[in-house]
This record gives sequence, structure tokens and C-alpha cells, in this order.
Amino acid sequence: MPVTRAAYACDPAQSRGRRVFEAPAPTRSEFQRDRDRIIHSTAFRRLVYKTQVFLNHEGDLFRTRLTHSLEVAQLGRSIGRSLRLDEDLIEAIALAHDLGHTPFGHAGQDVLDDCMQGHGGFEHNLQSLRVVDKLEQRYPAFDGLNLCFETREGILKHCARRNALLLEAAEPGGVGERFLLGHQPSLEAQLCNLADEVAYNSHDIDDGVRSGLLDLEQLETVPLVQTYLREALAAYPSLNGKRLLAETIRRMLSAQVYDIIDATGAALEAAQAADVQAVRLAGPLLRFSPAMRAASTELKRFLFAQLYRHSQVQATRARAEQVLRDLFRIYASDPQQMPAEYLQEIDPSDLPRACADYIAGMTDRFAIREHQRLTGLSLF
Repeated sequence: MPVTRAAYACDPAQSRGRRVFEAPAPTRSEFQRDRDRIIHSTAFRRLVYKTQVFLNHEGDLFRTRLTHSLEVAQLGRSIGRSLRLDEDLIEAIALAHDLGHTPFGHAGQDVLDDCMQGHGGFEHNLQSLRVVDKLEQRYPAFDGLNLCFETREGILKHCARRNALLLEAAEPGGVGERFLLGHQPSLEAQLCNLADEVAYNSHDIDDGVRSGLLDLEQLETVPLVQTYLREALAAYPSLNGKRLLAETIRRMLSAQVYDIIDATGAALEAAQAADVQAVRLAGPLLRFSPAMRAASTELKRFLFAQLYRHSQVQATRARAEQVLRDLFRIYASDPQQMPAEYLQEIDPSDLPRACADYIAGMTDRFAIREHQRLTGLSLF
């Protein structure tokens, strides 16, 4: 049964438009078109071989950026339907939010940011916007995917002030303006940001146990996990192993989804946001309840200490960092090592940015192969 879009939701018929005008599609809304363009992009396909915590060669069943993006889209659409938001816009933002991520997860982001000091730095959110605005080359009339303002706004979750000023200078009143004014993005964008957190907390638990770096005994010390682990055992006393883990995570996910729906519904009622502009001028409205926010933060602290800083993860991270540092150094000193077709498209006056773009677009396994080709070293 169709869901009536709320007044505070984004309406594709009232979109602030695309940077290059295009006539409307006969059978799809503007946000549907954005979603479809993202799915068919080269950068989206590459996400299948870009990893979250565990590298691609460490196992076939660990999450990748692609599976993570699909999980964010699923959670976002489920919540968005209950809140009467635009599901196509939510899906478009969710599927595109990690397009600018480097190979090797956050290790790659940190390395490229360090390499790019003095050249504007590197932010993966800004890189995702750069991918859809410039780096994708599929259309004869423009660079990028020419997405709607609302989709681009949602992709740019965070932005340093210096970069917001540059965006505003290039596109007055565009996606950089809200960071300068302290305004909020649409509810659809706010939802994708929170769904991202819910998804990675949950799947990092799953991957952490699957890898052997975490176990249920450790997880039972985390209040949010403990609650639903005990609830699962109360319902199924003989449950154990992967089924117990899956049931615990399922219950935890459901509780977080319902909490967001209830807490956001109350915030919307209190704010009396009559339209999208009222949402932008209000404080953050898409939220957890205070109790669930505290529980989620505690889980993040646990994962940071016990998984992301685990000695095995750190050892892999060190090798990944060397791969990307070496690649940046080699390309910056000898650009001819990058493909001739790519060199024809770059701005020769900004070689460091071209090197960062090329490396950021790599999959984990391509970066490893390219490093071995150029250095003779086999680090993985």
C-alpha cells in the first residue's frame, strides 16, 4: 500500500534541481533517477572490493563497502517508510555515501590525508561528492552524474570549514552553505547518517566474532548486546553459536530501528516542522532516544578498543598504509606510472590531487597488485 509522503519530507517534484538542466524522465522521479545512476556507476561497482575492517583476502564473508551500503539502504528505507520520508532519496544517499572511500578502510583515508597535507587534505565524504560531481565520466554533456541537490547534500555528511568555503565559492547557495550557516540537511540525509552508524556497529560485531577476534563472552560486557543476548536466550534456551549471534543482532537492530522511529516522531511533533525548509532550520531531528544514544556510544567505544585496535587489525593496517604511501610517492614523482588515458583527463597543475583521486578509486586488491608491480614487494 503506497505511503503518503509527509510535508517535512523531500518531494522530488520540488527538488532544488541539478547543476546541469535535464528534462524530467517520463517514468521515474528525480530521486529514482539519481539512485539508478549511482547503481550503474563505476565507483559503485568498485565498492564490492573495498573493505570495512577486514581486507578482501581475509575472507569472502566479511562486509565490504558494497554490502555495507546495501545494509544502510535497507535500514534507511525501513525507517523512512514509517516516518513517511522519500524512500528513493534515502536509497540514493545510502548507496552513494561511501563512493569516495579509499581502499583499506579508514587506514587509506588517514594516509591520503597525510600525503595531501599542503594540497588541501583528503576527506572521504568530500571525495564521495567529488566522485558524483566530477570523477565519474559517463555522459557527453557533463562530468560526474549530475545528481540532484538533495542527493548531493546527503552524500556530504561532514565537511571541514575550509572545504565548505571552497564549495560555496564554486557553487553559491549549494551543498557547502549549510556547514557555514549551521543548518541541517534533509531528514532523509539525517536518517542515512544514523542508519550508517546502526549498520556498521551491528555488522562489525558479526564480522568480529566470525574472524575470531571477538567472542560472545566479551560482547556480553556491553550493555546493548547483553540485553538482547539474554533476551534471545530467554526465548531460545538451547540457542548457541552463529544462530545465537544472529538472533542477538537481529533483536538489537530491531530495537534500534523502533527507537529511532519513536524518538524522531516525538521530535518532529515537538518541532512542528511544516516543510523541508523548517527541517533545515531546526536542530537535528532524526535521533535515538537519550538511553539508546548512550548505549550505542558505549558499543562504539567497545568496538574501537577491542576490534579496530586489535593487534591483528593493526598489523594489517600498517601494511595497508605502506602500500598507499608508496603508491602516492611513486605516482607523484613519476606520473607516467598512472594510465595514459587517466593522465589525459587530469589537471596537470594539480598532480597531488590527481594522484589522490586515482588511489582513492582503487579496490584493495588492485592497490596490492599495483604496489607489487611498482615495488617488487609482496606485503600481503
